[in-house]
Amino acid sequence: MTDITLTEPSALTARADSARKAGAGDTRFRITAFAAAMMVLLIFLGVIVALVSGAMPAFKAFGFGFFTTEAWRPSREIFGALGPIYGTLVSSAIAMVIAVPVGIGVAIFLTELCPRVLRRPIGIAIELLAGIPSIIYGIWGLFIFAPWFQLHVQEPVILATEGVPVLGTLFGGNAYGIGIFTAGLILSIMILPFISAVTRDVLETVPGVLKEASYGLGSTQWEVMWKVALPYARTGVVGGAMLALGRALGETMAVTFVIGNAHRIEPSLFAPGTSISAAIANEFTEATTELYTASLIELGLILFFITFIVLSCAQMMLRRMEKASGK
Repeated sequence: MTDITLTEPSALTARADSARKAGAGDTRFRITAFAAAMMVLLIFLGVIVALVSGAMPAFKAFGFGFFTTEAWRPSREIFGALGPIYGTLVSSAIAMVIAVPVGIGVAIFLTELCPRVLRRPIGIAIELLAGIPSIIYGIWGLFIFAPWFQLHVQEPVILATEGVPVLGTLFGGNAYGIGIFTAGLILSIMILPFISAVTRDVLETVPGVLKEASYGLGSTQWEVMWKVALPYARTGVVGGAMLALGRALGETMAVTFVIGNAHRIEPSLFAPGTSISAAIANEFTEATTELYTASLIELGLILFFITFIVLSCAQMMLRRMEKASGK
């Protein structure tokens, strides 16, 4: 009895010390996590401040006319961002139109239709596309794909659509091989692994019970995928597509090689153009005046805000989809 009464205070003290140590550890963990989050926020704000500060001379010189002017004449210090903005948005849109259905189709094939023996090799091969440096895509696109595309696609399409309303305008002109459409095709190959990998992962999370119940009700494989699996995984699919779009908007080297680097807007998708990242990569070393440098920095600021707006809209869309599915 005496031993119990003697050991009770020491046990209580040990427990109190352990609780204090645990509380101190939790406090340090909270402070470290908060500091990491604040560091990311400070870096984000620092990038914005640096871009705004660097672009201020161009904004003072051109104002909002910088966004609506196509002319880009460094010798006369006349700069307009409309051409690069157009090239960035159109090439990214072409890439998404091509890559999204193909990527979803690849993911469906790997999860539902592909034999088990081939599933892993094909999946690894597709994911390896994401590891190829962008400059390799650019070299391949310029020296191999562009000549083939010019001879076997552009020339026949231009001849076939000549005189046809709308199509003749979109696919008319001269066959250069390079151009906005070529850049969109190269971008679609580059972002395909992102879409297919994310879509495959989310399709694998679809409960087997749902698919088995659909098959039991007499649904076909197409109906199960279109009406059960994809609606269940649509949040992840949209998230993967938005991730790929962010990559397409900011891609530099591959686009620089094949887009043509022409600061003009042509109605034909086969015509050369430029993008924001390509213009900065091509001309930053040539910017010898303050206004020239500021104009290029303002292009970077525009690209920053375009990407930010796109990703913010994607987050809002995903939240609305989650709420709708919850209801």
